[in-house]
Amino acid sequence: MLGLVLLVLLVSYGSSMRAWLDQRNDIAQAEQQISSSRDQVADLEREKRRWSDEAYVEQQARERLGYLQPGETGYRVVLPDGEAVGALAEPVNGIEGEEPTWYETLWASSRQAGNDQ
Repeated sequence: MLGLVLLVLLVSYGSSMRAWLDQRNDIAQAEQQISSSRDQVADLEREKRRWSDEAYVEQQARERLGYLQPGETGYRVVLPDGEAVGALAEPVNGIEGEEPTWYETLWASSRQAGNDQ
């Protein structure tokens, strides 16, 4: 009888110990995720501070968009195959291929009706 009681206690403590170990594992994973999120937030805050600096914004506009200050002359090196060195990406025109909105269609038909008279 004593052996049976000890076996029941051992099983109940074993399941409790397993639940405790699972919870410790979950806590460790959550702490790791929190640490990763904090690092990401710190990186984003650093990036935000960088973009609030006028000199950085000007540098990015020059590099990414090819902007120049008034009075400056821009030059592009063109290779024999016609490709520009450090060429900027062509802007994407979202208007091409899109259907006109209902009010644009209404306005166009109203203008056309007015011209038909």
